[in-house]
Parts: sequence; C-alpha cells; structure tokens
Amino acid sequence: MSLTFIFNDSRLPRMRFGLALPHYDTSLAGRDVTWDGVRTAAEVAEGTGFASAWVSDHLFLDWAKYGGPPDRQGSLECLTTLAALAGTTDRLRLGSLTLCNDLRAPALVAKMASTLDRLSGGRLEIGLGGGWYEPEYRAAGIPFDPPRTRIRRVGEAVEIIARVLEGEELTFKGEYYTIDGAICRPGPVQDPRPPIWIGGKGDFLLKTAARAADGWNFSWIGSVDAYRERSAAADRACEGAKRDPATLRRSVGAYVLVGRDERDVRARFERLVERTPAGVLRPPSGERGVSWEEFRSRGVAGTVGEVVDALGSLDELGVEEVIVSPGALPFQVADLDDIELVGTEVAAQLRGE
Repeated sequence: MSLTFIFNDSRLPRMRFGLALPHYDTSLAGRDVTWDGVRTAAEVAEGTGFASAWVSDHLFLDWAKYGGPPDRQGSLECLTTLAALAGTTDRLRLGSLTLCNDLRAPALVAKMASTLDRLSGGRLEIGLGGGWYEPEYRAAGIPFDPPRTRIRRVGEAVEIIARVLEGEELTFKGEYYTIDGAICRPGPVQDPRPPIWIGGKGDFLLKTAARAADGWNFSWIGSVDAYRERSAAADRACEGAKRDPATLRRSVGAYVLVGRDERDVRARFERLVERTPAGVLRPPSGERGVSWEEFRSRGVAGTVGEVVDALGSLDELGVEEVIVSPGALPFQVADLDDIELVGTEVAAQLRGE
C-alpha cells in the first residue's frame, strides 16, 4: 500500500513560528519544571502570533552534551503534556519534537495520536525520531542499537502509524515489527491523518524521511549554510526515492534571542547567561565564559531587523516553519517576555503584517 503524503497548505502564511516549550528542569528562568510554567508559556505563544507549540520526548535529560552539568534534569512526558495542552489552548498546533520511536510501539503511538488529534480538535503534528540519549535507554531497559538500526525502525514505524491512522485494519510483517489486525477507532479529525515528521540530519535519515514522511525537521540550526547543505541532501534523497522534493515539508529548530535594539538584546543575553546552567554560557569556575559576540555568531541573535533578515533567508530555502527555542539550550526560555517579543515583532514581520 502506498502512503498518502500530506503537503503544505498554500493558504497558510509562507513562514510560521512554533515555540519549543520549556518542559525540563532549568528550562524556564532556571527553575524546576512545572505544568503551570509550560501552560503559561503556551498561552503567551498563542496570544502573540505563534502558530504551534512543541514538546520533546525524554524520560530525563542532562546538559553535559552542551557543556553543562551531567545532573539528570526532570521532564514532563511528551504525549500526556500535549494532551493537557489540547485542553488549555484553542488555536496552536501541537507537536512532538520528536517522539523517541523506541519508547513506544508504533500501533500504540497511532492510537494515542488519534485520541490527541480528537482532543485538540485536529491540531496534532507527529514528529518521530530514532532516539540518541543512551542513558534513558538503559534506564528504561531498552537496547541501544546502532544509529542505522534505530533509523530503519523509524521508517517501519512511520509506515505503520500512517496506515493505521488512515483507517487501515493493518496486518504487517517487517524487519522489526509484526502487526496483526491493528485498528484505530475512532480515527483522527484530520483527513486523512495528522502530518508525520522525521527529525534528524544524517544522509540515511534523510533517505528515510524522503521515503516515508510528510516532512523533515532540522534541529538545531547553527548556520544557514549548514541547513542549506542538508536541505540539498534532502532534495537528493527525494530524487532517489522518485519523489518531488517540493512535497517534503521542511521545518527548522533554532535558538533565537532578539531585542528591540542592540542595548536591549545585550541585556537579554546577560539575563540568559544568569539563568542558564553553569558550563553552557558561563564557566563553572573562573574561566572565561561565552561572549555576546560568540553567542550571536552561533545562532540567530540580534535586533528585530537582524533576526528577521536571518530567518527570512530560511524562508527563501523553503522552510515553512521555524521552531524557536529562545535560549542557549533546547526548549529553554530565559523569560516569558522573550517569547512575546518573537511573536509580536519577528513572527508578525515574516508573515507580512
């Protein structure tokens, strides 16, 4: 059976903005995670021009990969958090960035996704990935297989999830999954189903996305040139799969820090340094930390006009949505007014308002 790919709706604005919600310890203003904090961040996003809100999928996480401490940071679970957000938001699309495929069986994901789509009135986006954080695999008692194996499983899982959500009573025997009579009733609100994204950067993952998914997410962007090269690789993967590259939807996760003017953005950077775990931007001891000049060279940071120009270049490369983490770590928000400024100023300008 061939899958039905879901293409971008041309009636929507060319570039939209999503918010990576702060659902880890230290993610919101350096404090421990709370549901109230996540809900409030989503409400600010919904009220200031964002189109979507996203939750990642880890049992716990640490910041050692980013230069921070190895202490395990608590996290809210992805799908139950999205279910709660479905009841507290009205307009935002709600997505996973991304579900760790190995934590749940694909037929179960399809059932949960269908229910979530109904709870949200048809606002769900399904992001799926191969997983990368070995400590949570060990903690959950799941084998941590090589990347290629994990990505092949993602490809099979996407096919299963899509077919079940599209209404098929599925019997399936693949390399990794055997399904006997999976159904999803009631089905999702969206017709034929919610969009499915695959997140990652490598060539083999891009081939899997081109073959199986509606869209591809690149997170986190360091430079436009790096994205341009991977986007060209995604085009080649589509051509190899005999698929029009224009039908593979594109989104990018980006660290974004913006100010009304140079003085304002520098002040916001200093606040971010204070609220970010030691080792990421400021040294744990007496060494030199990351300067403002270094920080802005690594991501998307500057005045409103500078950030609009930088993100506008992604629009020219076919990116339909930028998922914003207004900090120095994934899903970090130093202060709620950083969300508000992106929504009211940057997002509005890139929508042509």
